[in-house]
Amino acid sequence: MVHSHAEGADWSAREAALAEFETVYRENVRYVWRCVRHLGVRESEVEDLTHEVFLVIGRKLATFERRSTLRTWIYGITIRVCSDYRKRASVRREIPVAEHAERAHSSDPHEEATRGLVRSELQCHLEALVDAQREVFVLYEIEELPMREVAETLSIPLQTAYSRLHAARQALKARLGAWVAP
Repeated sequence: MVHSHAEGADWSAREAALAEFETVYRENVRYVWRCVRHLGVRESEVEDLTHEVFLVIGRKLATFERRSTLRTWIYGITIRVCSDYRKRASVRREIPVAEHAERAHSSDPHEEATRGLVRSELQCHLEALVDAQREVFVLYEIEELPMREVAETLSIPLQTAYSRLHAARQALKARLGAWVAP
């Protein structure tokens, strides 16, 4: 079979694009997984939504204009995928069941149960935040991004990012205070 020069160039471009995607996936899959987990997605859906984020990245990687960092661009996609997930009617009507049964048990069942309860409560408190506040909180407090990068990622002014972080902290403080108080 004889290939033209143009077909060879197309093949090389596809191979280069695939190699770039594989690198982006390998370097960012854990980051995306953590972000998805903290953006209001049930534990049982985190893996599927992470893959959904990378399907979008795969489709759009060639159009990434590098006006921001790659992580900022990826987080923007992650936010949109998670937001769409939360808006689906089936997700709102579905009642989650215990999702941690598959996890390995520690040597102390009481300690494991306590840790699971705290993790579950904290996730519920995060999910109760307004999306805009949760996004800033997750990026700044959990992912430990500098506030300038948080603002850039979310395409908001720096002062707005600080304001949302403050509001998120206040809301969490109020909710956690009510949870911890006897």
